Amino acid sequence: MARALGWTLLCLAAAVTLLPFVYMLAVSFAAQGTIYSGALLPAPSLAAARENYAFALTEVPLARFMLNGALVCGVLLVLQVTIAAPAGYALAKLPFRGRPVLFGAVIVALMIPMQVPAIPLYVAIAWMGLLDTYTALIAPFVISALAIFLFRQFFVNYPSEVIDAARLDGFSELGIVWRLMVPAAWPAVAAFATISIINHWNDLYWPLVVVTRTEMMTPPMGLAAFRSSGESAGNVGALMAGGVMITAPLVLAFLFFQRALVRGFGMGARA
Repeated sequence: MARALGWTLLCLAAAVTLLPFVYMLAVSFAAQGTIYSGALLPAPSLAAARENYAFALTEVPLARFMLNGALVCGVLLVLQVTIAAPAGYALAKLPFRGRPVLFGAVIVALMIPMQVPAIPLYVAIAWMGLLDTYTALIAPFVISALAIFLFRQFFVNYPSEVIDAARLDGFSELGIVWRLMVPAAWPAVAAFATISIINHWNDLYWPLVVVTRTEMMTPPMGLAAFRSSGESAGNVGALMAGGVMITAPLVLAFLFFQRALVRGFGMGARA
């Protein structure tokens, strides 16, 4: 009975969570006149689906918005891992004065929302003339406290004997990081990659601060612009089609990294 009740509650929670996405997909396949028919899910139509998706792609440069989002997320992920892996290794395995203080600073940084340093960051970026550039979208997030924390938690459990043996074999500290630690930390990399991609793909606040040109807009900002542009303002089917196209890459990324995501956080929790 307890197990059946647990499964029932999980199924109900999954249904409540998925219903908005199912409705978004159904509306993107529906004709405009059937959306407000009162049915729980409007009747799908291939002709209406083609019209909605074509309108979403042509009314605004949605493909360019998604390309911008992919570029920002990809470059950010590479830079974040490049910086966080050695930093996490140093905090986990290298004895040096002030290490607890630095780790405490990482923990504190996890608690500070982006809105707190937004004004000084904007002033600095505007002073350097970098508004409406990829640098403005990427630079403030290159050092990720979350990535450093995850790598540090994973590396703490790595056998020190293996590291000592690698040093005897002539490995440098960076060689140990990139040739031993990072390949072994694939669950942590996958967990952080999923979080980083989702957070920065969905970010609307910072792009609104530093971007004004249409060609530099990211997916959420582009969808907001689509919502308020001319004929598309009342075209709910095309709006939902745009939402489906913007959401689909995140769903695929999560499904691909799902097991590694759970494993990475599990290992971090045990550390």
